[in-house]
Amino acid sequence: MAHVVVAGGGPSGMMAAIQSARGGNSVTLIERNSRLGKKLLLTGKGRCNLTNTCGLDDFLLRFSGNGAFLRDAFKAFFNKELISFFQDSGVKIKVERQKRAFPVSDSSISILNALKDKLHSLKVKLIFNTRVIGIDVEDSKVKSVRLSGGEKLDADKLIIATGGVSYSSTGSCGDGYRLAKKLGHKITPIKPGLVPLTIKQPYIKKLEGLSLKNIQLKFSNSKKNISSDIGEIIFTHTGISGPLVLTLSGRLLDMLEQGKGLVLDIDLKPALNIEKLDARIQRELQATPKKLMCNILKKMLPQRLVSVFLGSVGIDTRLKASQVTREDRRRVVTLFKGLRFDIIGSPGIERAMVTRGGIALKEIYPRTMQSKLIKGLYFCGEILDIDADTGGFNLQAAFSTGYIAGLIK
Repeated sequence: MAHVVVAGGGPSGMMAAIQSARGGNSVTLIERNSRLGKKLLLTGKGRCNLTNTCGLDDFLLRFSGNGAFLRDAFKAFFNKELISFFQDSGVKIKVERQKRAFPVSDSSISILNALKDKLHSLKVKLIFNTRVIGIDVEDSKVKSVRLSGGEKLDADKLIIATGGVSYSSTGSCGDGYRLAKKLGHKITPIKPGLVPLTIKQPYIKKLEGLSLKNIQLKFSNSKKNISSDIGEIIFTHTGISGPLVLTLSGRLLDMLEQGKGLVLDIDLKPALNIEKLDARIQRELQATPKKLMCNILKKMLPQRLVSVFLGSVGIDTRLKASQVTREDRRRVVTLFKGLRFDIIGSPGIERAMVTRGGIALKEIYPRTMQSKLIKGLYFCGEILDIDADTGGFNLQAAFSTGYIAGLIK
């Protein structure tokens, strides 16, 4: 019977501990918080989007460059196996639009409770309010770990599942990076992923909380253009967020780092080309010549956006339809197809949903998650240099890497 220590009580750490205990090992799970799964409870806005049911190849494409590393992990434990794991534990799962899987309860608590019940039934020892602060190695093999309380545990195997550095209040404080670096592991640069974007224009504060649906985004600098799908965004007090923004945020921040500037154009009517949009506006103006332009636009835009829109196009809100010139109409149509903002950054990694960067994948065996430098040292979850779009992809990666890290080879 091997002595296994798991550092980190998030989804990957809990799954690793469960699989290790299933193998008949003595397992101790160390968690720096007073309870397990603190960040797990926040996922999917508290509903826990635990995976996505799309096929493997499509799934891997949703990762930002390093998805191929996960192929072996997903072949061992993928979305079907994960859903079965929870359904066998009494948690019913449903699949919603875009193939996102959630518990029927719409509560991440049901997912966390299922994991906690497994840990309890498998007699995994839990130690709370404690950190792993040191790793003892002999002949390039893990021998023991030192805890913040002064205790020392023998370890035939140490699984580091301490997460990244986003949402540090949940316990993701970079402990794992520091431990790995001391043992010679390379850490690829840490950056925010799935994060809102900050906008330069000060009037953005007027739009805080406003959602725009069925719109399309185009981001550009002097070197590159990136367009989004058609979807939804929400304005924050400093910028924009929502699925379209979060999914592209990593690539966009990379563009911004290149120092070329970054411009956002919002197509407010992607289903209409310029000719059709111009014809529609002409009809509205001709049908109600005495109506104020601001009131006409309320039929086509959310009320809170109208004044900002007219201000951007340089038209007085008191202008009547009959007073609108051809040039005025041309500017309105152009702005509908490209409401422009300047992107200047993000609120930082603390506001990011995931951490980009982490333990360099070239130093890890993809079939086992074991370190190539230190025998008996394993990594899983967000601490790895892997990150993906929203939609259940990151959480599946956490469970899958935890699963194979927990297997005794």
